Amino acid sequence: MRVGVLGGGLQGCCVAIVLANRGVNVTIFDKNDALLTRAAVANEGKIHLGYMYAGDPTLSTAKTMIAGALSFASFLERHLCRPARSFSTSVPAIYVVHRESQHSVEEVSAYLQAVHSLINVAAKGKNGAYFGKDLRAPLRTLSPAKKEAEFNPRAALAAVATPEVAINPTTLAAALRKCIHEHPKIEVRCNCTVISAKKEDNSLCVVTEGPDRTSQSRFDHVVNALWDGRFALNETLGYRTNRPWLHRLKYGVSFRLPPVSRRPPSATFVSGPFGEVVTYGDGIVYLTWYPECLQAISTDVTPPNWATYPPEPLRSRIVTGTLRALSDIVPSLGDLDAASLSEVIVKGGAIVAWGKTDIYDAQSELHRRFEIGVTSEGCFHSVDPGKLTMAPYFAEVCAERICPAV
Repeated sequence: MRVGVLGGGLQGCCVAIVLANRGVNVTIFDKNDALLTRAAVANEGKIHLGYMYAGDPTLSTAKTMIAGALSFASFLERHLCRPARSFSTSVPAIYVVHRESQHSVEEVSAYLQAVHSLINVAAKGKNGAYFGKDLRAPLRTLSPAKKEAEFNPRAALAAVATPEVAINPTTLAAALRKCIHEHPKIEVRCNCTVISAKKEDNSLCVVTEGPDRTSQSRFDHVVNALWDGRFALNETLGYRTNRPWLHRLKYGVSFRLPPVSRRPPSATFVSGPFGEVVTYGDGIVYLTWYPECLQAISTDVTPPNWATYPPEPLRSRIVTGTLRALSDIVPSLGDLDAASLSEVIVKGGAIVAWGKTDIYDAQSELHRRFEIGVTSEGCFHSVDPGKLTMAPYFAEVCAERICPAV
C-alpha cells in the first residue's frame, strides 16, 4: 500500500510515522525546504487539558482536548522510542482571570473545576500519562498574597494553578524530523507545492509543482494534512465546506531568560483576546499578546503567503509591544529590557478555525474547538486537528481507517 500525505507539519508528520510503523509506504509532500518549519513551531506548544475554553459551557471542547492531551506523551514514547519526560516542557500554567474577561471569576472558577473533574475521570488508571503529572491533585486557587506576588492585582482578578504544560515545539519538531528521515518506509518530497488531487479508478492522483516541473503521483490513499491550504485542496476533489472559517496570522515572541532574572510564571489569561506566558525548564520563555501579535485575518479559501518571520519595523514593534503589555500583568517581565534579550525569535503562522468573528466576540465559534477531526471519503482523508494537542490523537484515528492495527 502507498499513501500520500499532503503537508509536512505536525499533523502530516504524525500520520506518516504511525502509518510507516504499520508497514505502509508513505510519501510526504511539503512546499517548504524542510518539514515542520512553519506553523508547527510557531506556537507555544501547549498540550491543552481543556481549561482554556470557558466560552464553551457544554464542555465539548474540553472533552476533545482531554482525549488529545492524554494521548500525546504515549504517542511520543511509542513512535519516537524516547521517554516523554526527555522533552523540554514548561512550568505548569496558572490560569488568570483578566479584569476585562468575557466571563466572571465565578464562571471561570466553576468551569475550571468542571473540567478538572472530567480530567480525573478520563485519566483514571492512566496516572502519569500526561508527562508524568499527577492529575489527581486538586486545582489550587492562589491566595491574595501569592497572587499579588506574581501578578498585578489591578489586572488579575483571580489565579488558579493547574497541571497543564507546554512542550517546546522546536525540540518536538527536531525529534519528529529525525524519526522521519531515518524511517525506511517514509519518502520526503520538500519544495513541492500540492496543486490538486483527482480520482483515478481505485486510487488518487496527486498533482504537485516543484522547482523544475509539475509531477503526478498515484496513491492508494491520500491524507490531506495541509494547514493553510486544506480547504483549497479539498475543493479540487469536489468537497466544499458550507461553513464560515477564518485564517488568522498570529505571531509569538520567544527568548532566553537572562541568568540573573526572576523567572516569570507560566500563565494563561482568560477569557478573551489576551495572551500567555510560557516558561520552559530550559530557560526559554514564550510570549504572545493577542492585540499585538494578531496581524491579519483572511476568509479566503487559501490565505495570503504570510511571512513566517515578520520584517522590521514590525518585528521590533511586536517584541516591545508584547513585552510592555504583559509586563503590566506579570511584574517579573517588567525587569527585562527588550533590547538586551538574547535568542529573540518572532515567528508566526496561520491559525485555521471555524467561525466568522474573532475572539473579541464572546459568542464567536473560535471559543469552541470540538468540531474537528478526520473526514474520510473512500480513500481520501482530510484532517482538521484544531490544535497542536490533537495531532497525535487524530494521526492514530486516520491511520486506523487506512490500515487497521492488527
